[in-house]
Amino acid sequence: MVVLMEKEMKYDEIFARSFSRHDQKRFGYAALVGCFIVTCCLCTVFKPYLAPLPVLNVRLTIVDGLKLVMGTQQTNKPQRPYVGVKERKLLCNTTKPRSDTCEMEGDVRIQGNSSTIFVLSSHVGNASWTIKPYARKGDESAMQRVTNFSIKAIQQEAETMPKCTKMHNVPAIVFSVGGYGGNNFHAFTDVIIPLYATSREFNREVRFLMANKHSQWTTKFQEVLDNLSRYEIIDIDHDNEVHCFSSMIVGLKKEDRKELHTNLMKEFIRFLRSSYSLERSTTIKLTNRSIKRPRLLIVSRQKTRAFMNLKDVVGAAQEMGFEVIVTEMNANMTQVSRLVNSCDVMMGVHGAGLTNMVFLPENGVVIQVVPLGKMEWLAKTCYGEPSKAMGLKYLEYKISEEESTLKDQYPHNHQVFVDPFTIQRKGWDAFRSIYMEKQNVMLDVAKFKERLSKALQLLHE
Repeated sequence: MVVLMEKEMKYDEIFARSFSRHDQKRFGYAALVGCFIVTCCLCTVFKPYLAPLPVLNVRLTIVDGLKLVMGTQQTNKPQRPYVGVKERKLLCNTTKPRSDTCEMEGDVRIQGNSSTIFVLSSHVGNASWTIKPYARKGDESAMQRVTNFSIKAIQQEAETMPKCTKMHNVPAIVFSVGGYGGNNFHAFTDVIIPLYATSREFNREVRFLMANKHSQWTTKFQEVLDNLSRYEIIDIDHDNEVHCFSSMIVGLKKEDRKELHTNLMKEFIRFLRSSYSLERSTTIKLTNRSIKRPRLLIVSRQKTRAFMNLKDVVGAAQEMGFEVIVTEMNANMTQVSRLVNSCDVMMGVHGAGLTNMVFLPENGVVIQVVPLGKMEWLAKTCYGEPSKAMGLKYLEYKISEEESTLKDQYPHNHQVFVDPFTIQRKGWDAFRSIYMEKQNVMLDVAKFKERLSKALQLLHE
């Protein structure tokens, strides 16, 4: 080891003596210049591989009816002035049981009266979808009344993208009030609640593009619409403009088949109270010393499923300590909401009028009178389960054959009484014509007082 070190030291001395101090400096400078030249050559050769790379992530999946197309692209190239974003997204979901939706970001253009939406999406390729933006998917009768929207993904703008005539700097939601939207129950379950679930994240900074629009509908729900969007609604079926957005949702989000329901039901109820400036958030709390009487609202009907002995029912309720109000629901939602909110108990025969239970204060009681026709499942689905999700107490009263006016139209042993399922199997029209349109109710007041007594008990709890 010592010998080796001595040899290395001698080698260094010989190397040092071989060059003068000036020569050593010249040698060091030359080596430095040589390294610099080699580095420049390497950069020139590998320059294409060292430049910033665009990040591209594209995914295309089709599973069990789900058409999912999603892509994001980031690049150093300057963006088009209108789009102004680096991310482009197109996501269409057709797997939900009640609604199809498409969400898109980037350059989105909708040509109103052609019901066509164009999306510039070079990485997706030319693709198209057809969406009916109404949340009762599968109901052919309803969906026949809903406008079809074609969504086209375009690779290059060229001549296939129509020229923008109106620019918007807020997102858009395209939806329809067709279908059964004229019915109060369907207006809430198919449109209002899904619209709330879809638009709430935008905090009113969103524009509504409404299909199958009619003025009576928008007038009826103006307070709700104003509290979801601060912009004027566009009647997209009768619009000749090409509206351009950087973000759009086509269709309303409905996650399940439940009626009058959203996962945000308690929040939705608070939203309604705020929209209509309703004063009461909870019902009266009865005690043995209570002076104020609880208010009972009886929803009356004039044409079908009407109470034939309404005066007797009112008298019995008053004797039990209720302040009774009888009314038929109308289209003035401001008046209806304030009336319902002022009450503690609401009762009525199965029908759209019961939908207004959404305005009852929390812990209010709903009494649904269920007509003949094996309608228990329908009654529970439409109002029983939804009322509980709203923070209400639910009671049911099933009438007997003797309490139905159908006994005056059919013999006692008729299948209308003996086997209602036979009527149901004939289809909805046959079922509705008998049990929904021909039937009125003559309540057994003595029996019904048991339900009223239970309602009072619930108000004490």
